[in-house]
Amino acid sequence: MRIEQRGVVGFVLCLLSTLLAVTPAFAHVERVEVTQRETVLGGKTFGAAGAYERITGKVYFLFNVNNSHNARIVDLKNAVNLKNGEVEMSADFVAVRPVDSALGNGSMILEVPNRGNAGLLRLVDGGDEDLAHDAGDGWLLREGFTIVSLGWQADAAGEHALHFHAPIAKDHGETITGLVRGDLMPSHEMEEIPLGHLIVGRIGGSEYTVADPNDKRNVLTVRPSREAKRQTIPRSQWQFAHRVNGKPEPSNAWIHLNGGFKPGLIYEYVYLAQNPVVAGGGFAAIRDFASYAKHDVKSVAPAKRVYGQGISQNGRFLRDFLYQGFNADEEGRMALDGVLAHVAGAGRGSFNDRFAQPSRDAQPTSSIDFPTDIFPFTDEPETDPITHMQAGLLDTAKRDHVVPKIFFSNTSYEYWGRAEAITHVTPDGTLDAVLGPNVRIYKFTGLQHFSVPFPPQKGKDDLLGQQKQTPLPVKYFWRAMIANMDAWVRKGTLPPPSAYPHIADGTLVPLKRWKFPTIPGLNKPYEANAGERLDFGPDWPAGILTLQPPRRGKDFPVLVPQTDADGNEMDGVRLPEITVPLATYTGWNLRDPSIGAPRERVSFEGSFLPFAHTKAERERSGDPRLSIAERYNSRTEYLEKFDAAVDALVKERWILPEDKAALEQRGQQEWDVLTQ
Repeated sequence: MRIEQRGVVGFVLCLLSTLLAVTPAFAHVERVEVTQRETVLGGKTFGAAGAYERITGKVYFLFNVNNSHNARIVDLKNAVNLKNGEVEMSADFVAVRPVDSALGNGSMILEVPNRGNAGLLRLVDGGDEDLAHDAGDGWLLREGFTIVSLGWQADAAGEHALHFHAPIAKDHGETITGLVRGDLMPSHEMEEIPLGHLIVGRIGGSEYTVADPNDKRNVLTVRPSREAKRQTIPRSQWQFAHRVNGKPEPSNAWIHLNGGFKPGLIYEYVYLAQNPVVAGGGFAAIRDFASYAKHDVKSVAPAKRVYGQGISQNGRFLRDFLYQGFNADEEGRMALDGVLAHVAGAGRGSFNDRFAQPSRDAQPTSSIDFPTDIFPFTDEPETDPITHMQAGLLDTAKRDHVVPKIFFSNTSYEYWGRAEAITHVTPDGTLDAVLGPNVRIYKFTGLQHFSVPFPPQKGKDDLLGQQKQTPLPVKYFWRAMIANMDAWVRKGTLPPPSAYPHIADGTLVPLKRWKFPTIPGLNKPYEANAGERLDFGPDWPAGILTLQPPRRGKDFPVLVPQTDADGNEMDGVRLPEITVPLATYTGWNLRDPSIGAPRERVSFEGSFLPFAHTKAERERSGDPRLSIAERYNSRTEYLEKFDAAVDALVKERWILPEDKAALEQRGQQEWDVLTQ
């Protein structure tokens, strides 16, 4: 490995090039190019870790096609740049590390960025993600962590995204073609829709080039809901588009429909694509960078321990990373010592397929029937009672003796929108499953998929729901999880026990047994996402999907958390807002009628349903939930109970002691706003 500097770096990087020259022994990281290296906030010190620096650049990898740990990478041997039995790929990276690595704590958080966008520093510490002007409270830096964000997604869109640069694949020099599928429910009328995955108003992943616009396999359908029958739109009414709103776009990157795409309907397209990339190299890049950081003393970001961290798409990436056996490097050593996979639900994804589509997930009204919430779901082996397939998420890691410490954390939303329950029950939905010793499952009750500020507001555009979003924060849970993971790996200190709903105690129930108070004016969901049995054709086990859309078998059972008389869920890790409530916080929200399909759930969101102020007010409206005045005699009484609930969370290590004051201040704010 060698460091290659650009003109902006000067003498310092010339010296660094010499210092970081590496022998060919670490061949899977071929070299690192540093494009910028700067001290954070002018050399400000962060506790015992001292000053930090931020380094950006590109890591180059060489993957040996004959190494058994690379055999799982789909189409690696078909890469167009295969040379001497090796394939080169590269990844953009950002590293934030102590200037003097000896002052750090020796632990790296290797962030798997969401659709190319890093976000951990902003989420956990506040301030700027790039640390240009503000480091927030600098908790991660004060604790001495090194934070690296590494591009892994070959189709990440956007100029500033961290990209994974993978070669295309050809079959003995011949162009490879295959069927690719996408779908979308617009929230407003659109003349054209993109082939790439449009998620919350932006492209989460670009799409493959259309091989032949006139191929008879190119199909566009429409239906009102996931379960409804597809209706084919005549080919004469739509065409692949080259321009949108007068702006040049990549050839055939959009679909134009005569009369436009209407809100509240699911449009699904299948087309013949060409030139797949070797997307599965992203798994190996995460693997090899972790090993490089730990085993190469001249690493650009040295570490003794590496924890893989991912949220949503990237939590699914980490689940699939483990399932597909990528935690053993080319020499069989453990890559990630710990895994923090957040709000992944039961999901994995299309990360290592021919014509992979990493951005496609599984939402209530889009990204439907993709290889996401699919068997196996549990960490320990389980048997599908219908197919009789037996497997567990960690089978290969166990075989390779590289099982990391794992936190699977989720919110209330994932039980409705990501089939989370099936990760800790038997496939027939009748019994609680047994977890392995290296796994903890945490459910953060009342939270939605992503956090929003308080006071809460309704979502916008595609996220416009009938109710305001649930505003409970995940930030403080993240800080405690990181501290607990580090203590577990570093010192063997056991983390808090798993906390999630169970069949045995009645806190997890089939959807038909779910009870929720009848709140005036509130519409309730009629369904929830399920684990799926899908068939993409005979070559699917090899990562080649030939059936689009897939054949769909019987879904796995749907179970959701049971609620109390207020509608708040009774299980999991509960913030004071749940144990000492002023409102109901759900894991679901329905689409606003203005964006169509008002019976369907809106993606990612929960609902915030405040209590009435007084008994008379609630009786006038017919609200069965006790009012605030019936629950608490005064602000002082409420805050005493709130503070006691915070103390309990600190004692149980769900919250760090230093975050106690911030949560108590939030409790004061919530009382003042909700009792006005």
